[in-house]
Amino acid sequence: MQTWAAFEKEATASERRAFGRLAAPAEVQSFLDGVTYSSEEIYRCPLRVLRERTGHCFDGAVFAAAALWRMGYPPLILELLPNQRDDDHLLAVYRRDGCWGALAQSNFTGLRSREPVFRSLRELVMSYFEQFYNTDGEKTLRGYTLPINLNGLDSRRWMTRDGAMREIAGRLDRAAHNRILTRKMVLGLSPVDQRSYRSGLLGAIRKGLFKPK
Repeated sequence: MQTWAAFEKEATASERRAFGRLAAPAEVQSFLDGVTYSSEEIYRCPLRVLRERTGHCFDGAVFAAAALWRMGYPPLILELLPNQRDDDHLLAVYRRDGCWGALAQSNFTGLRSREPVFRSLRELVMSYFEQFYNTDGEKTLRGYTLPINLNGLDSRRWMTRDGAMREIAGRLDRAAHNRILTRKMVLGLSPVDQRSYRSGLLGAIRKGLFKPK
């Protein structure tokens, strides 16, 4: 496969060893938790994330998908879709024993991993609802995309090419979108309580937070 061949060729021996040590989903999440959250509006491919230990949620999800792929899972990502007053969020998702779990890099404490205990993708997505809020304390999650399989981008060498990230973003834009709330539900939402608000932003990089207009 072109993607793996490019990674093997371009990664150093120590980088290949570091990537190879990520042998379970929990180990991948532990790696992402040690990655510095990026406030830059640039994409980093998995090799660059591994090399620089820096990335935002998009970079982290694609990296996690690559690590899951090495373990034998399909490299699947999906996008959590907010209203217009927040930023989107990406997850690498995987299925074990018929149930879904997720890995993620996030500036918010509650938007990272989920154990594979959810019977459907919608159930998994809804587990993020209460923790998905903006800096004004508004709960903003409104939908999600169906997962896309990064195997379809093998010729783009997405593990080693930053430019392939824009192609991935485009495919997510074109993926089927599922709404999770009705208009009546949206109108009835309460703001996030202050204790949850503060805990969700524990250790956040303030420069990387979305600023609602």
